[in-house]
Amino acid sequence: MTNRPFGVLYIGVTADLIRRAYEHRTGAVKSFSKRYNLARLVYFERHEEIRMAIAREKAMKKWRREWKVELIETANPGWNDLYDEIV
Repeated sequence: MTNRPFGVLYIGVTADLIRRAYEHRTGAVKSFSKRYNLARLVYFERHEEIRMAIAREKAMKKWRREWKVELIETANPGWNDLYDEIV
């Protein structure tokens, strides 16, 4: 999630991406994402097992910002909001 292209980045894991993205978009939960208005879903990955998703999240949180931006740019060069694609 982000607030704008090349803006603040948030990485998280969830079993229900639609619900969680909606919560971010509406600010329904008082959190880091609400404080920085992180309402734009610009990248996501699907994993068959939650433990694999958690391992990927932990690894990505240790990445340099440049690597995260490069991943987003490769998959979504326009930094488009992907929420409509998942609902």
